[in-house]
Amino acid sequence: MALKKTKNNSHKELHRVNKRITATKLRLVGLVGLVGLVGDNMKNGIYSLKEALAIAYNIGLDLVEINPKTDPPICRILEYKKFLYEQKKKNQKSKQEKIITKELRLSPQICEHDTLFKIKHAEKFLKSKEKVKFTIFFKGRSIIHKDKGKILLLKCANSLENFGKIEKMPIMEGKKMFIIITPKKNN
Repeated sequence: MALKKTKNNSHKELHRVNKRITATKLRLVGLVGLVGLVGDNMKNGIYSLKEALAIAYNIGLDLVEINPKTDPPICRILEYKKFLYEQKKKNQKSKQEKIITKELRLSPQICEHDTLFKIKHAEKFLKSKEKVKFTIFFKGRSIIHKDKGKILLLKCANSLENFGKIEKMPIMEGKKMFIIITPKKNN
């Protein structure tokens, strides 16, 4: 069995490898990817422990018990160190930080004070490493003033240039226009 040290110096099992496997019969899977090494006549199926170990040693790889709870246990022939490295990398990817996008809605006729209030909120979001999406909704005849909306969005982005950078320039989508600002990395 491969052992892993934990904080209190006791050992914890990860997988049983090679001669540490206790089952006499086991289901060998993943031989399809090893056709050149194993041979064309080898197929996934149930093998005795001796046969499976012989196949693994002939190839120069390890026999690893993947799922010991099934009957017979499921095993694979693979390079164990590489397998552990890939598992660790996969776990790190899932723990990576997910960036949240906060949306702030504006209107084309918004007053200066309200705009500054929204910009102050966006500043807080960017400081806490969140993306900000400013959206302007055009209702009724206000759609003819698209240029005002674009100017307003660029003004908001310009006032936040110390905290973030523009990811997407103002884009019109139906009756709304938006801009996305991402936080700067040195913040």
